[in-house]
Amino acid sequence: MSNLGLIIEEKAADIGNFLVGRLLPFREKRAVGPFVFIDHMGPAALKDYQNLDVAPHPHIGLSTLTYLLEGAIQHKDSLGNDLEIQPGAVNWMTAGTGVVHSERTPEYLRSTEKHLHGFQIWVGLPKDLEQSEPSFHHTEAADVPGWTDGGLRYKLIAGELSGRKSPVPVHSLLFFLEISSTGIQKVNIGSELFGEVAMYVLNGTVTVDGQVFGGKQLLIAKDAKLCEFEMSDSATVYLFGGEPFPEERYIFWNFVNSDKAVIEKATENWHQQNHEAFPLVPGDTDDYVPLPEAVLKSRLSR
Repeated sequence: MSNLGLIIEEKAADIGNFLVGRLLPFREKRAVGPFVFIDHMGPAALKDYQNLDVAPHPHIGLSTLTYLLEGAIQHKDSLGNDLEIQPGAVNWMTAGTGVVHSERTPEYLRSTEKHLHGFQIWVGLPKDLEQSEPSFHHTEAADVPGWTDGGLRYKLIAGELSGRKSPVPVHSLLFFLEISSTGIQKVNIGSELFGEVAMYVLNGTVTVDGQVFGGKQLLIAKDAKLCEFEMSDSATVYLFGGEPFPEERYIFWNFVNSDKAVIEKATENWHQQNHEAFPLVPGDTDDYVPLPEAVLKSRLSR
């Protein structure tokens, strides 16, 4: 009997002038553990006149995780943080009651050809932390736990697994693990996993229950404890998941919360540009991302 519960094909989605592959949420699976949203950015080769420019935009009730494989992003937020995200580092921002941030190509790269590739992830907050004060933490690539086991290389990007713990200050029981192979390798990690688990195949192939899967597919297991698969030579996969929340999480545009009324208030505050609720981003105040027309129409139709 197969342990595969669901196979999700990557879907294209636009953020500004950049195309990403949206993995979650999906109609048949809204979350995996506390993970509620995952975008796969790129890989993209950008010309000297093409840049990532996601203007200041808000979040509530979640933590954002940015993990780059190639390129660089300049992160600025309403807490006053201003830093460049490099490949292998983990950018972790907890929105809580509300935070605003922008993501742009660093100034020194804006007139050159460059590449951009990575993941942008939203992790829901436990109910008692949804109204916490916003915070920010940046983990350098050298501080991300990594180890080898035979022909497999592991990186624990966030959470706890196999007796190891990432320094990223997560707020619930979760894991986000990178596995890469040299040669054909069998992986039996189910005994280390907990809660729900999904696997994203970045490159190469994996064989699960006799079926071969390639890139741009998200595989969700019925039982994390039965997570076994075979990786092809030079393959890379990501396992993520953890304990799901007892309450449903609602997603409306950039807002996540277990209470629809909190989301409605945040939507109104951003539409009215209430800077007490959503402060300006120092050094990036010339523009912002307005509520999309579809969001405005859905509010007016209620």
